[in-house]
Amino acid sequence: MTNLNPEVRIFADLETLSAAAALLFIESSARAIMERGRFLTAFSGGSTPLKLYKLLAQSPYREQVDWPRVHVFWGDERCVPPEDLENNYRQAHDVLLGYAPIPTGNIHRVQSDLEPETAALNYALVLKQFASAPLDWPRFDLVLLGMGNDGHTASLFPGSEVDVSTATLAVTAQYQGRPANRVTLTPRVFNAARQIVFLVSGESKSEMLANVLYGEYRPEQLPAQRIRPADGELTWMVDQSAAGKLW
Repeated sequence: MTNLNPEVRIFADLETLSAAAALLFIESSARAIMERGRFLTAFSGGSTPLKLYKLLAQSPYREQVDWPRVHVFWGDERCVPPEDLENNYRQAHDVLLGYAPIPTGNIHRVQSDLEPETAALNYALVLKQFASAPLDWPRFDLVLLGMGNDGHTASLFPGSEVDVSTATLAVTAQYQGRPANRVTLTPRVFNAARQIVFLVSGESKSEMLANVLYGEYRPEQLPAQRIRPADGELTWMVDQSAAGKLW
């Protein structure tokens, strides 16, 4: 197995996967708040986590989260205005953050209406305010990630720099031959997290999922393999369709 002892949990479909992820979110938040007084989570964009976000906005899940102690960040963001439908913050706001009783000051979006380089620098300063010494960034309690059909995660794309040794965030230069215009956290930040959960759904990702989990370690071409937490839990929550080639 490529990653460092990840747990792979397989669910019948996206609905049952999302319900289990909602319970995991509740448990992770309660544990962090009990132990450290706050819960720091990094959200993912894309279509797969939207069902999870919708559940967290509804009963009985919403009432089980101590929202005033939750701080939400993003693992990556498209540099488009926040009202743009492709904006990761917008997507989460429309189905969860606009309904949950979370203080607006606890929602830490990327300033995506700025140029990517400026947005990355600004977000690094935001993250530093929550840093866990000796790091210059927070040790997230829970990071949610997805995986693309090409093995990318967040905005870490095939062919992008593998060892970003100093930067908290990176500006992605190219994706599929065109400017990506995105900001992303680096593997160093992700891998400092206490818990990382990949949410993967759909038959179109089945072959890539098998390659990432059980194939040769090729982080240059399979960026999801770069997620290897140094001192935290790594869990893959996948539906039956995505898991079809794991055997």
